[in-house]
Amino acid sequence: MRVLLTGAAGFIGARVGAALRAAGHDVIALDAMLPAAHGRNAVAPKGCRQVDVRHADALAPLLDGVDLVCHQAAMVGAGLDAADAPGYGSHNDFATAVLLAQMFAAGVRRLVLASSMVVYGQGRYDCPEHGPVDPLPRQRADLDAGIFEHRCPIGGEELVWRLVDEDAPLRPRSLYAASKTAQEHYALAWSESTGGSVVALRYHNVYGPGMPRDTPYSGVAAIFRSALENGEPPTVFEDGGQMRDFVHVDDVAAANLAAVAAEADGFTAANVCSGQPISILEVATALCDARGDNVSPFVTGQYRSGDVRHIVADPTRAADVLGFRAAVDPREGLRDFAFAPLRG
Repeated sequence: MRVLLTGAAGFIGARVGAALRAAGHDVIALDAMLPAAHGRNAVAPKGCRQVDVRHADALAPLLDGVDLVCHQAAMVGAGLDAADAPGYGSHNDFATAVLLAQMFAAGVRRLVLASSMVVYGQGRYDCPEHGPVDPLPRQRADLDAGIFEHRCPIGGEELVWRLVDEDAPLRPRSLYAASKTAQEHYALAWSESTGGSVVALRYHNVYGPGMPRDTPYSGVAAIFRSALENGEPPTVFEDGGQMRDFVHVDDVAAANLAAVAAEADGFTAANVCSGQPISILEVATALCDARGDNVSPFVTGQYRSGDVRHIVADPTRAADVLGFRAAVDPREGLRDFAFAPLRG
């Protein structure tokens, strides 16, 4: 199959490209080489064209003869500063709109879209007294007092996190999350209007070798790694009890291969996750223990505005629809990651 891969020089994109080639696909790789992701003077690696997806004239010829587009390119980051809104809207949403228009013009009817867990917002919670509820945003007074769990909006009871499945409402809480949600909406509308198929892969916390170091694209695992390499303890916010799903980049590549091979019609969203919840403190502790530097995580009790308390994925649909199941246990993967090479 001839596959156009965007974001091909990135942490995830490079791994996806390698997996596609290993599976026998003909890959057309391109990347805009954004300085925030690759550094100011970075050039596209061998075999990758430096092309910005927003530029239709440069993109259109590359779609000739393509069977499927694997769209990994995106501007990422916390997305909490209102000044960043035009960047997210341009690199994520306008670029996706251009790509979809050019795919239609070229007769390309299959898209695998890199989406994100951030579309779910605060995640899913149950109240022991009132059942499933939508939590209210955490109050600054509670956070200042060290009360980090969500409370029931009905009776004030402490809520319990639950797995989030793909039918959960999309409630973005940052500019980045809003842009990823918009990408999905554009893709859904394109699918319905053209008869094309879309698989939106909602990545959870991706980590692994080649993860960027000390950039807006660095995940928390890489940030912890950098601290340890500098002889400093990893800094853990709140009480460290925040639950997440950490998925290895090799599993993310495998999920993309599964999506490419799937005979899905219309629009399908699927969580890409390990299916094994782990707390942020456990992540930091696993890295400390693996490195053996006699350093322990520093739990600050401080918080960051806009942080989500818990968001943990249900892996069922990816298994049922795509046949994808993560192979790497996060506790084992994080031990290996403690000494894995990083970018930058």
